[in-house]
Amino acid sequence: MNIREEARKMKLDAPLLAASSNETRNEALRLIGEALAAHKEEIFAANAQDCADAEKNGIAPAVMKRLLFNDAKLDDVCRGIEQLISLPDPIGRALLKRELDTDLVLTRISVPIGVIGVIFEARPDALVQISTLCLKSGNCAILKGGKETARTNRVLFSIIREAAVRAGLPASCLLQAELHNEIDELLQCEKDVDLLIPRGSNQFVQYIMNNTKIPVMGHADGICHIYVDKEADQEMAARVILDAKTQYTAACNAVETILIHRDIAQAFLPRLADAFREADVKLRGTREAADLLAASAAANTGSIEIMEEEDFHTEYLDLIASVKVVADIEEAIDHINRYGSHHTDAILTRDDEAAARFLQMVDSAGVYRNCSTRFADGFRYGFGAEVGISTSKLHARGPVGLDGLVTYKYTLCGSGQIVGDYAAGRSSFHFRDL
Repeated sequence: MNIREEARKMKLDAPLLAASSNETRNEALRLIGEALAAHKEEIFAANAQDCADAEKNGIAPAVMKRLLFNDAKLDDVCRGIEQLISLPDPIGRALLKRELDTDLVLTRISVPIGVIGVIFEARPDALVQISTLCLKSGNCAILKGGKETARTNRVLFSIIREAAVRAGLPASCLLQAELHNEIDELLQCEKDVDLLIPRGSNQFVQYIMNNTKIPVMGHADGICHIYVDKEADQEMAARVILDAKTQYTAACNAVETILIHRDIAQAFLPRLADAFREADVKLRGTREAADLLAASAAANTGSIEIMEEEDFHTEYLDLIASVKVVADIEEAIDHINRYGSHHTDAILTRDDEAAARFLQMVDSAGVYRNCSTRFADGFRYGFGAEVGISTSKLHARGPVGLDGLVTYKYTLCGSGQIVGDYAAGRSSFHFRDL
């Protein structure tokens, strides 16, 4: 398959998808949900082969969790599709309507981005989420998933595309790239691909950014923090941190670093260490944290591996967490803005003033109070799903759902007006919002 030629065809057909009705796109989503359920045994069989091969090749347990596509994940993606169907049409919304002069009306209208290339990790549920989000938002999509789930992705893509076409969407609405060299071809399609969304390791995302002229949206790391303030409810704090670290360790919104206010560190650190020990979470931390834990009279707290300051740049995606004792909220904020990836960070506190300071000063796409960082997710935000999480500040930020997959254009409707009349003073603007 020649990716450049296919991308060119897709670019020419993109207006057909953009012009499709919300009813047609929702029908496509409905048929996709039905087809996934009807063909689940075929999907699971392909996934079992992918997982068996991955296990033979020594894939890490944290990554294996991503590869698996079972009844629970099928239920999740189907709920996401139902949620997408229930959401209003993101296309054709009048974002601004202004009469510049009599019978001269300017309108800003939401429109699809066009052709989006998404390169994502070996996670079959991601293929379903990305393709359905793109269809609902009227975007054509070129999809390249991780090789470890090639069989599963092939089956899923075939089911999804067939259902979309059966609903009346153009045959070129979706394209699957399967070969590694096709990524480099895709990077050269700057005339026909409007946006690239890479998901994966820091190294991979940086490679994409450095080797294409196509605009890139995405995040390279998920170094998320939780700051335990001196006014935190310590029982709640331990429960929230445990969820943020262990509920799904391989996710980019899992917490990696815990910052503890020095005033409560002597009491809270042993409590946290004990909870982590029971959950098989390994602790790494500063010398101060290690000394505090060693001096604790609490039983079964374990020990901390000493880490250097620069190690706080680490994203583990595993049952490992960093811990640091800080003097106050200002040091916590400074640490997060310095070492974090601007993804999702949380404060645990009963102090409203401290919470307000944290929420204002932490420069991340998601800033939380008294809840787990694992809530940073398109489905949990009510977006239906997400194509990824953006840590940039332009166009879209945080979980990218439908709103992040549309842009806008201006229409101007007049009755024979010419600029010369306004330049010469024969006519004048009155700018009235409608």
